[in-house]
Amino acid sequence: MAVLGTKIHVPVPRRDLVPRTRLAQELGTPDSPRLVLVSAPAGFGKTTLLSQWLATGDSDRRVAWLSLDEADNDPHRFIEHLVAAVHLVADVAEATQLVAAGSHLPTDTVLTSLVNDLDLQPGRTVLALDDYHVIETPDVHRAVTFLLDHLPPRVTLAVATRSDPPLPLARLRARGELVELRAADLRFTAEEATAFLTDAMGLDLDPSQVTALETRTEGWAAGLQLAGLSLRGVDDTAGFVDAFTGSHRFVLDYLVEEVLRHEPDAVRTFLLDTAVLRKLTGPLCDALTGGSGGSVTLEALERANLFVIPLDERREWFRYHHLFADTLRARLLAEQPDRVPGLHRAASEWYAAHSLPEDAVRHALAAADPAYAADLVEAALPDLRRERRDRLLREWLTALPVDVVRSRPLLGTYLAWTRLVLGDLDGVETALHDAERSLAAGTPPARPGASAAALEEMRTLPSTMAIFRASAAQARGDTEATRRHARTALDLAGPQDHMARAGSLGFLALAAWAKGDLDEAVDAFSEAVDSMSAAGDVADQLGGTVVLASMSVARGRPGEARALCERALVTASQHPGDALATLGDLHVALADTLIEQGQLDAAQQHLQAAQELGESASLMENRYRWYVVMARLRASRGDTEAAVGMLDRAESRYLRGFFPDVRPIPAQRARLRIRQGRLTDAWEWARDLGVQQVEDASYLGEFDQLTLVRLLLAQHRADREASHLDDAAQRLDRQNPRAGSGGRDGSAVEVRMLRSLLHEARGHRVAALSELEAALEMAVPAGYVRLFLDEGEPMHDLLQVAEARPAAGDHARTLLRAAYRIPAAPAPVPDAEGLSDRELEVLRLLDTSLSGPEIAATLFVSVNTLRTHTKHIFTKLDVNTRRAAVTRAAELGLL
Repeated sequence: MAVLGTKIHVPVPRRDLVPRTRLAQELGTPDSPRLVLVSAPAGFGKTTLLSQWLATGDSDRRVAWLSLDEADNDPHRFIEHLVAAVHLVADVAEATQLVAAGSHLPTDTVLTSLVNDLDLQPGRTVLALDDYHVIETPDVHRAVTFLLDHLPPRVTLAVATRSDPPLPLARLRARGELVELRAADLRFTAEEATAFLTDAMGLDLDPSQVTALETRTEGWAAGLQLAGLSLRGVDDTAGFVDAFTGSHRFVLDYLVEEVLRHEPDAVRTFLLDTAVLRKLTGPLCDALTGGSGGSVTLEALERANLFVIPLDERREWFRYHHLFADTLRARLLAEQPDRVPGLHRAASEWYAAHSLPEDAVRHALAAADPAYAADLVEAALPDLRRERRDRLLREWLTALPVDVVRSRPLLGTYLAWTRLVLGDLDGVETALHDAERSLAAGTPPARPGASAAALEEMRTLPSTMAIFRASAAQARGDTEATRRHARTALDLAGPQDHMARAGSLGFLALAAWAKGDLDEAVDAFSEAVDSMSAAGDVADQLGGTVVLASMSVARGRPGEARALCERALVTASQHPGDALATLGDLHVALADTLIEQGQLDAAQQHLQAAQELGESASLMENRYRWYVVMARLRASRGDTEAAVGMLDRAESRYLRGFFPDVRPIPAQRARLRIRQGRLTDAWEWARDLGVQQVEDASYLGEFDQLTLVRLLLAQHRADREASHLDDAAQRLDRQNPRAGSGGRDGSAVEVRMLRSLLHEARGHRVAALSELEAALEMAVPAGYVRLFLDEGEPMHDLLQVAEARPAAGDHARTLLRAAYRIPAAPAPVPDAEGLSDRELEVLRLLDTSLSGPEIAATLFVSVNTLRTHTKHIFTKLDVNTRRAAVTRAAELGLL
């Protein structure tokens, strides 16, 4: 989905327009306001005013312009165009790289990079958003609010809109950070009206006639322009002016009728034929009119002031004034309603031929040609999936008639996929059932010119349906159904259908994992990764390492998991372009294994690397993992409350249906509450999920049950009630895998460790040490550290006793040495006191009005070096912006 250049160029103000000097002076305040708001009804010259203001003034001011339309309600598209607009005038390399990666990102990730890049630019910057009233999506409003909250001091956001946007206007107004102009400000004064009608429009009017028109239009620019156009060729000027009365709407209807009536038939026909277009260029207009002079006509219309607005400096793209376009469309519908569908169809075919599917589909839908629109959607499906344009795909499938989607197996199948992403599991099955029924009715013929990717999607559709069913079954926790559907998908896939085979084998592996057969899971998933490799899908192949590493930990081999991740990162470095989509996931997976091995500083570095890469370097289904692993790191450093917050953020990003939930986030949070001594909160978890009432011996229920065992042991330490130990013992008996059984050595180690704590709580020291020795023998050589240290003081005491025993002494000492290296009382904010002298110096300069380059010059370093220092400061203070860094530093007394 290419960025349309005409949206991101500042409209070129005409030389013969009336200069709005008084308004430009109000906008050009010495201090950079946070927001400039120009809010007025249509036709008041908002865009013209902004373009005039921004075309003059400071020589060092850069202007990024974005003309909005309805399609920008897609947050991904909005961010993409915003970054492209800024990229034209400023060095925003990091934000541009994130967008160029082609994956969906949370808006705050890209905007944070954009803000940081802008902060390093010299001089003033204005980000101008024109026609903001077309934005209705809350996500886009939230993105703009984020910008307003975090803009650097020398950056201003300018918004032109027909109605006040849902932005924090009252707060900005109270702080003196808002400059606003409204309809009353934009109305032409008598002097401006005189200049406009006599100089710009070239009319011979006496002062009283100008005053009358100015009064009766109330200074409304569009009304004056329409009046001026209608006066051309009128003999009785005084009579026209005297008759010029009425509300704006009725005056507009009358004047446009007069304008159209006075135009030659060829011009009038051109205007009506092209009225359905939002943007006009010569060849596109020719496609609708059947002529060949579209470019010449557009240029002539612009010269004649006939409501044609240029969108680029080369004057290749234009648009009609919005009210003029609305009136033209109304006139077209009234006079020639039968022609409207054909004009939309011609526009759609032109856009499709020029690889602009969004506009092509929009016009196809407007043409009331659902079959053709469906053809276009099917053709765009492979790209939409690769680019993860979920929202756009959902919009298209919703806009198409239900019977059309149901009659097309490919569309019906991907309707199921959109339901899966939304978590509507019932909707998945309904959509797949309809798709199967339409497929059974007969495979539709391939669309002429269909791409190889689209044909491949259609050929492997039965296998894809089964894979989606396997995913939905996994999301429900139905392991047997997951296995059954995955096996069906594998049987339907041919030997060369590598991606279909990879998906099938992957879900067979995940089903085996959910059943607790880790050996089978690793074998099957390794085959899946081999199929990804055969398909040439480097990103998914490396991403599969993340899953294999998780399985290795479950098999009791964290050291093996670390080696897998390290080898994958080496491979990724050899394929930098192909590996980007999963590079962040690999860093997170490696950080997880390093934490288990007690290598906290190294884990911090890999988490930071993943954060700097951004979410474009992570698969959608993996993005919650960064927060889970950061929670482990925070907890390992002693900041359990911050760890809980990280788990809360992870939970909001977790997507069911991709992996078995073997470590549920609520149970991870309960374990942290136990470590904090907040047993009431932990019991609330157990009651809410019914964990205490369920005697679950399944592998999927194991994490919950072992969490409950920890809670029972902690409760016994609090009240000395023996029944808690009896309950814990019974649960451990049910969750007691034998070492080597299905590869569940990780579970065997954890159960033995908990048994040792149970025996110790009962006063059975010999039995406790015996279980601990067996656990240590399996665990420490394999790389376990945190599993034991996270149990806190009871385990620490037991390890000190075990240290003196020959059988366990070396392993116990290894863990105790790791424990002694960890600070007992962490700083209020992790790493805040780890700021270097140079970083403290940078931090103090961040608390000034100096721009990024000015700070770099003060420190005699390059801007890139300053970027590095700034990123380190942000990471250590756990913030994302300069303003937040200064605030946090002040709280910690660092400034």
